[in-house]
Amino acid sequence: MARTIQSLERAAAMLRLLAGGERRLGLSDVASALGLAKGTAHGILRTLQQEGFVEQDPASGRYQLGAELLRLGNSYLDVHELRARALVWADDLARSSGESVYLGVLHQQGVLIIHHVFRPDDSRQVLEVGAMQPLHSTALGKVLCAYDPVAHSEMTDGAREAFTPRTVTALPDLEGVLDLTRARGWAADVEETWAGVASVAAPIHDRRRMPVGAVGITGAVERVCEDGELRARLVAAVRDCARAVSRDLGAGRF
Repeated sequence: MARTIQSLERAAAMLRLLAGGERRLGLSDVASALGLAKGTAHGILRTLQQEGFVEQDPASGRYQLGAELLRLGNSYLDVHELRARALVWADDLARSSGESVYLGVLHQQGVLIIHHVFRPDDSRQVLEVGAMQPLHSTALGKVLCAYDPVAHSEMTDGAREAFTPRTVTALPDLEGVLDLTRARGWAADVEETWAGVASVAAPIHDRRRMPVGAVGITGAVERVCEDGELRARLVAAVRDCARAVSRDLGAGRF
Protein backbone atom coordinates (compact mmCIF):
# COMPACT_ATOMS: atom_id res chain seq x y z
CA MET A 1 0.00 0.00 0.00
CA ALA A 2 1.33 3.46 -0.92
CA ARG A 3 2.47 5.63 1.97
CA THR A 4 0.37 8.66 2.82
CA ILE A 5 1.51 12.09 3.98
CA GLN A 6 0.46 12.55 7.59
CA SER A 7 0.26 16.35 7.49
CA LEU A 8 -2.11 16.21 4.51
CA GLU A 9 -4.26 13.60 6.24
CA ARG A 10 -4.50 15.84 9.30
CA ALA A 11 -5.35 18.90 7.19
CA ALA A 12 -8.08 16.96 5.39
CA ALA A 13 -9.49 15.75 8.71
CA MET A 14 -9.45 19.35 9.97
CA LEU A 15 -11.42 20.58 6.95
CA ARG A 16 -13.98 17.81 7.40
CA LEU A 17 -14.31 18.71 11.07
CA LEU A 18 -14.93 22.37 10.29
CA ALA A 19 -17.38 21.42 7.54
CA GLY A 20 -19.38 19.18 9.85
CA GLY A 21 -20.17 21.68 12.57
CA GLU A 22 -22.69 24.48 12.72
CA ARG A 23 -20.44 26.76 14.72
CA ARG A 24 -16.90 28.04 14.56
CA LEU A 25 -14.33 25.96 16.41
CA GLY A 26 -11.50 27.16 18.60
CA LEU A 27 -7.96 25.81 18.56
CA SER A 28 -8.61 23.64 21.63
CA ASP A 29 -11.77 22.21 20.05
CA VAL A 30 -9.91 21.24 16.88
CA ALA A 31 -6.89 19.79 18.70
CA SER A 32 -9.08 17.77 21.09
CA ALA A 33 -11.38 16.41 18.39
CA LEU A 34 -8.48 15.20 16.25
CA GLY A 35 -6.19 14.10 19.08
CA LEU A 36 -3.46 16.56 18.15
CA ALA A 37 -1.13 18.72 20.22
CA LYS A 38 -2.20 22.35 20.18
CA GLY A 39 1.06 23.39 18.51
CA THR A 40 0.56 20.88 15.68
CA ALA A 41 -3.08 21.87 15.19
CA HIS A 42 -2.17 25.56 15.19
CA GLY A 43 0.50 25.06 12.53
CA ILE A 44 -1.89 23.26 10.21
CA LEU A 45 -4.66 25.81 10.77
CA ARG A 46 -2.26 28.66 10.09
CA THR A 47 -1.17 27.07 6.79
CA LEU A 48 -4.77 26.45 5.73
CA GLN A 49 -5.59 30.03 6.64
CA GLN A 50 -2.73 31.37 4.52
CA GLU A 51 -4.05 29.39 1.54
CA GLY A 52 -7.60 30.67 2.06
CA PHE A 53 -9.07 27.29 3.01
CA VAL A 54 -9.74 28.38 6.59
CA GLU A 55 -10.74 31.76 8.07
CA GLN A 56 -10.29 32.96 11.65
CA ASP A 57 -12.82 35.25 13.32
CA PRO A 58 -10.86 38.28 14.56
CA ALA A 59 -13.05 38.74 17.64
CA SER A 60 -13.30 35.19 18.97
CA GLY A 61 -10.22 33.62 17.38
CA ARG A 62 -12.35 30.68 16.24
CA TYR A 63 -12.01 29.01 12.85
CA GLN A 64 -14.38 28.25 9.97
CA LEU A 65 -14.04 27.14 6.34
CA GLY A 66 -12.63 29.78 3.98
CA ALA A 67 -13.77 31.24 0.68
CA GLU A 68 -11.16 29.37 -1.37
CA LEU A 69 -12.93 26.09 -0.67
CA LEU A 70 -16.17 27.60 -1.93
CA ARG A 71 -14.45 28.75 -5.11
CA LEU A 72 -13.00 25.30 -5.74
CA GLY A 73 -16.36 23.69 -5.02
CA ASN A 74 -18.16 26.01 -7.40
CA SER A 75 -15.62 25.27 -10.11
CA TYR A 76 -16.20 21.53 -9.65
CA LEU A 77 -19.97 21.96 -9.74
CA ASP A 78 -19.85 24.26 -12.78
CA VAL A 79 -17.90 21.75 -14.87
CA HIS A 80 -20.11 18.85 -13.83
CA GLU A 81 -23.30 20.81 -14.40
CA LEU A 82 -22.03 21.81 -17.85
CA ARG A 83 -21.29 18.21 -18.75
CA ALA A 84 -24.62 16.97 -17.36
CA ARG A 85 -26.57 19.60 -19.30
CA ALA A 86 -24.66 18.86 -22.51
CA LEU A 87 -24.96 15.04 -22.58
CA VAL A 88 -28.20 14.73 -24.56
CA TRP A 89 -27.44 17.63 -26.89
CA ALA A 90 -23.94 16.29 -27.63
CA ASP A 91 -25.39 12.89 -28.52
CA ASP A 92 -27.90 14.57 -30.84
CA LEU A 93 -25.12 16.57 -32.48
CA ALA A 94 -23.06 13.44 -33.11
CA ARG A 95 -26.06 11.75 -34.73
CA SER A 96 -27.01 14.72 -36.90
CA SER A 97 -23.46 15.56 -38.00
CA GLY A 98 -22.01 12.08 -38.22
CA GLU A 99 -18.86 13.35 -36.53
CA SER A 100 -17.13 13.20 -33.15
CA VAL A 101 -18.30 15.76 -30.61
CA TYR A 102 -16.10 17.40 -27.99
CA LEU A 103 -16.98 19.55 -24.98
CA GLY A 104 -14.11 21.64 -23.64
CA VAL A 105 -13.36 24.12 -20.87
CA LEU A 106 -10.40 26.35 -20.08
CA HIS A 107 -7.81 24.66 -17.88
CA GLN A 108 -4.49 26.35 -17.21
CA GLN A 109 -3.11 27.22 -20.67
CA GLY A 110 -5.21 24.84 -22.74
CA VAL A 111 -8.59 23.28 -23.42
CA LEU A 112 -9.57 20.36 -21.19
CA ILE A 113 -11.89 17.86 -22.87
CA ILE A 114 -14.62 17.01 -20.35
CA HIS A 115 -16.94 15.06 -22.68
CA HIS A 116 -16.41 13.18 -25.93
CA VAL A 117 -19.04 11.47 -28.09
CA PHE A 118 -17.71 9.03 -30.65
CA ARG A 119 -18.45 9.40 -34.34
CA PRO A 120 -21.54 7.21 -34.90
CA ASP A 121 -19.97 4.51 -37.05
CA ASP A 122 -18.10 1.26 -36.45
CA SER A 123 -14.61 2.75 -36.70
CA ARG A 124 -12.05 2.23 -33.96
CA GLN A 125 -11.90 5.35 -31.76
CA VAL A 126 -10.16 6.37 -28.53
CA LEU A 127 -11.95 8.20 -25.72
CA GLU A 128 -10.28 11.59 -25.25
CA VAL A 129 -11.90 12.78 -22.01
CA GLY A 130 -9.16 14.38 -19.93
CA ALA A 131 -7.03 15.24 -22.96
CA MET A 132 -5.69 18.76 -23.42
CA GLN A 133 -5.90 20.76 -26.66
CA PRO A 134 -4.10 24.03 -27.51
CA LEU A 135 -5.92 27.34 -27.25
CA HIS A 136 -4.50 29.11 -30.29
CA SER A 137 -5.10 26.56 -33.04
CA THR A 138 -8.17 24.46 -32.20
CA ALA A 139 -11.75 25.52 -32.81
CA LEU A 140 -12.62 24.94 -29.15
CA GLY A 141 -9.64 27.00 -28.04
CA LYS A 142 -10.34 29.91 -30.38
CA VAL A 143 -13.94 30.10 -29.12
CA LEU A 144 -12.77 30.25 -25.51
CA CYS A 145 -10.15 32.89 -26.34
CA ALA A 146 -12.71 34.98 -28.23
CA TYR A 147 -15.24 35.07 -25.40
CA ASP A 148 -13.28 34.50 -22.18
CA PRO A 149 -10.74 37.20 -21.19
CA VAL A 150 -8.86 34.74 -18.98
CA ALA A 151 -8.46 32.28 -21.86
CA HIS A 152 -7.36 35.15 -24.10
CA SER A 153 -4.66 36.14 -21.60
CA GLU A 154 -3.46 32.55 -21.31
CA MET A 155 -3.20 32.31 -25.09
CA THR A 156 -1.32 35.58 -25.53
CA ASP A 157 1.09 34.83 -22.67
CA GLY A 158 1.72 31.21 -23.62
CA ALA A 159 3.73 29.51 -26.35
CA ARG A 160 1.96 29.23 -29.70
CA GLU A 161 3.38 26.22 -31.52
CA ALA A 162 3.04 25.82 -35.29
CA PHE A 163 1.59 22.31 -35.56
CA THR A 164 1.11 22.47 -39.34
CA PRO A 165 1.95 24.99 -42.11
CA ARG A 166 -1.58 26.39 -41.64
CA THR A 167 -1.26 27.16 -37.91
CA VAL A 168 -1.66 30.87 -37.12
CA THR A 169 0.85 31.87 -34.44
CA ALA A 170 1.42 35.64 -34.89
CA LEU A 171 -0.59 37.55 -32.30
CA PRO A 172 -1.95 40.26 -34.65
CA ASP A 173 -3.22 37.58 -37.03
CA LEU A 174 -4.76 35.63 -34.16
CA GLU A 175 -6.55 38.74 -32.92
CA GLY A 176 -8.11 39.05 -36.36
CA VAL A 177 -9.24 35.41 -36.16
CA LEU A 178 -10.81 36.05 -32.75
CA ASP A 179 -12.58 39.17 -34.03
CA LEU A 180 -14.07 37.07 -36.83
CA THR A 181 -15.07 34.39 -34.30
CA ARG A 182 -16.96 36.92 -32.20
CA ALA A 183 -18.61 38.43 -35.28
CA ARG A 184 -20.00 35.15 -36.60
CA GLY A 185 -20.38 33.24 -33.33
CA TRP A 186 -18.22 30.21 -34.14
CA ALA A 187 -14.62 29.22 -34.80
CA ALA A 188 -12.95 26.91 -37.28
CA ASP A 189 -9.80 24.82 -37.40
CA VAL A 190 -9.03 23.47 -40.86
CA GLU A 191 -5.77 21.52 -40.66
CA GLU A 192 -4.28 24.06 -38.23
CA THR A 193 -3.73 21.50 -35.46
CA TRP A 194 -3.82 18.14 -37.24
CA ALA A 195 -3.24 17.50 -40.95
CA GLY A 196 -6.35 16.19 -42.69
CA VAL A 197 -8.65 17.15 -39.80
CA ALA A 198 -11.18 20.00 -39.57
CA SER A 199 -13.26 21.26 -36.65
CA VAL A 200 -15.95 23.81 -35.89
CA ALA A 201 -16.97 24.98 -32.40
CA ALA A 202 -19.31 27.46 -30.72
CA PRO A 203 -19.43 28.99 -27.22
CA ILE A 204 -21.62 27.88 -24.30
CA HIS A 205 -22.81 30.53 -21.83
CA ASP A 206 -24.31 30.23 -18.36
CA ARG A 207 -27.15 32.09 -16.62
CA ARG A 208 -24.86 35.08 -16.13
CA ARG A 209 -24.19 35.15 -19.88
CA MET A 210 -20.59 34.23 -19.07
CA PRO A 211 -18.66 31.81 -21.33
CA VAL A 212 -18.24 28.50 -19.50
CA GLY A 213 -17.13 26.20 -22.28
CA ALA A 214 -17.31 25.30 -25.94
CA VAL A 215 -18.77 22.46 -27.98
CA GLY A 216 -17.60 21.35 -31.38
CA ILE A 217 -17.28 18.60 -33.94
CA THR A 218 -14.12 17.17 -35.47
CA GLY A 219 -13.70 15.02 -38.55
CA ALA A 220 -11.86 14.42 -41.79
CA VAL A 221 -11.51 17.53 -43.96
CA GLU A 222 -13.33 15.90 -46.87
CA ARG A 223 -16.39 15.28 -44.69
CA VAL A 224 -16.45 18.52 -42.69
CA CYS A 225 -15.53 20.85 -45.59
CA GLU A 226 -16.82 21.35 -49.12
CA ASP A 227 -14.94 23.36 -51.75
CA GLY A 228 -12.52 24.57 -49.08
CA GLU A 229 -15.24 25.86 -46.74
CA LEU A 230 -16.89 24.32 -43.68
CA ARG A 231 -20.24 22.81 -44.56
CA ALA A 232 -22.97 25.26 -43.57
CA ARG A 233 -25.24 22.56 -42.15
CA LEU A 234 -22.50 21.42 -39.76
CA VAL A 235 -21.83 24.97 -38.57
CA ALA A 236 -25.56 25.44 -37.99
CA ALA A 237 -25.79 22.14 -36.10
CA VAL A 238 -22.91 23.07 -33.78
CA ARG A 239 -24.36 26.51 -33.08
CA ASP A 240 -27.79 25.01 -32.37
CA CYS A 241 -26.22 22.57 -29.90
CA ALA A 242 -24.32 25.37 -28.12
CA ARG A 243 -27.47 27.46 -27.86
CA ALA A 244 -29.45 24.51 -26.49
CA VAL A 245 -26.88 23.79 -23.77
CA SER A 246 -26.70 27.51 -22.93
CA ARG A 247 -30.48 27.66 -22.56
CA ASP A 248 -30.40 24.65 -20.24
CA LEU A 249 -27.79 26.49 -18.15
CA GLY A 250 -30.18 29.42 -17.84
CA ALA A 251 -28.60 31.72 -20.42
CA GLY A 252 -31.85 32.32 -22.30
CA ARG A 253 -31.91 33.04 -26.04
CA PHE A 254 -28.78 34.20 -27.86
